[in-house]
Amino acid sequence: MEQLVRVKQTYDDGTALVIRVRESACSGDCHKCSGCGAQKQVVLLRAVNAIGAGVGELVTVRSESGPLLAGAAMVYMLPVVLFFLGYTIGELLWQQGALAGCLAFVAGIAGAVLYDRLVAQKQKMVYTITGYPTNDVLQMQIKGDNDLD
Repeated sequence: MEQLVRVKQTYDDGTALVIRVRESACSGDCHKCSGCGAQKQVVLLRAVNAIGAGVGELVTVRSESGPLLAGAAMVYMLPVVLFFLGYTIGELLWQQGALAGCLAFVAGIAGAVLYDRLVAQKQKMVYTITGYPTNDVLQMQIKGDNDLD
């Protein structure tokens, strides 16, 4: 996954602190649809500064997609799979499929939250500054560029 960020600080160990403004799900164009009041979220990341970028520069950061996708699959799929499994078993054994399915779904959500917390503690995402944005990317990001200051 690649993101456009601005370098806020550099460190002697070859890393940099970068800032990314995360838009809301509606892309942040609130003035176009009379506004929803969604707030932007500022995310600070520490990234390997492979290109030696300086403070204030606009750069691209890349992270591995595999761990993120595996975690998302676990968090979203586990409750759904457990719901259908619980419904089927509950219906076959006790004629209480809906109740068993709902209980299994809640157990799936609890398991997903636990998994998410354990993975977040053990495995940190590694971000790497890979380069500078191309002119095409800069033109698409003109509106959002000011948000990174």
